[in-house]
Amino acid sequence: MRFAVDTNRYTDFCRNDPATVELFQSAHEIFIPFVVLGELRAGFKLGKSSEKNERNLVKFLNLPGIRPLHPDDQTSFFYASIFYDLRKKGTPIPTNDLWIGALVLQHELVLFTRDAHFDLIPQIPKLG
Repeated sequence: MRFAVDTNRYTDFCRNDPATVELFQSAHEIFIPFVVLGELRAGFKLGKSSEKNERNLVKFLNLPGIRPLHPDDQTSFFYASIFYDLRKKGTPIPTNDLWIGALVLQHELVLFTRDAHFDLIPQIPKLG
């Protein structure tokens, strides 16, 4: 299995949530959108264990099968499409979630998240 991970599920993994750890361990590839990396590092800065959390993230990113996911020109088309569809329906979501959704659709991934905003984008396959 290959999937993209949202910020809340990386946090679950770090907290040793059994189901999350099991899914991470069984995955062939785990993609981490650049936005998730930014959200995590912003949270680290606000916390008391910033250096420890950063070390753990770097160690995680260096594991086999872990791939950071960055946007390119094509990503902007997916972003624009999601943005338009949600605005048309009157259900906008946070910008960070738009970028995550665009990357997931572009790379034909499943998103592992607990964030209900992604339920508003039916074309994104999700793991709960």
